[in-house]
Amino acid sequence: MVAVTPIASAVLVPLFRDRDDELRLVLVVRGEAGMHGGQLGLPGGKREPGDVSLLETALRETEEEIGLARSEITVVAELAPIDTRTTGFRVQPYLARIRPPDRWRLAPGEVTAVVTQRVATLANSANRREELLSFPTWPEPRLTECIALEGGHRLWGLTLRVLDSVVRRLLAGEWTI
Repeated sequence: MVAVTPIASAVLVPLFRDRDDELRLVLVVRGEAGMHGGQLGLPGGKREPGDVSLLETALRETEEEIGLARSEITVVAELAPIDTRTTGFRVQPYLARIRPPDRWRLAPGEVTAVVTQRVATLANSANRREELLSFPTWPEPRLTECIALEGGHRLWGLTLRVLDSVVRRLLAGEWTI
């Protein structure tokens, strides 16, 4: 069996407190084109040759995708890397406190929307369910664990796995956001 080297990538887990002091997470809705078309995810992507580190990848991609300037980002923690189950990526997540802009600048074709989700919603087990999901790259539909969010969005896959490792710790006060 030939070992395949995972594709290095990084994401930002951007968090902020809203006017009511509610902890919120920034998620992106991917454009229809591409491997993750139409899916909800974290800002980030594949490491490019000019990126001096995976943190640089996460910061660059976040700025490109949603227009969040680096000066508005404070990295709080480097989280454990996680591998995708079907696409061959090894993703390095970075937890960050941000100051959200008055208006997001979305990368045309790449990101269609920004969703700022209450972290408490992600922690509520009543929002979890299994759904039969189907995607063009899958040979057949799969029963997949999801969290139902406002606006008809579903959080699942790698993004859900990253957040599962973070949400409890956030709400327990491990990090100050």
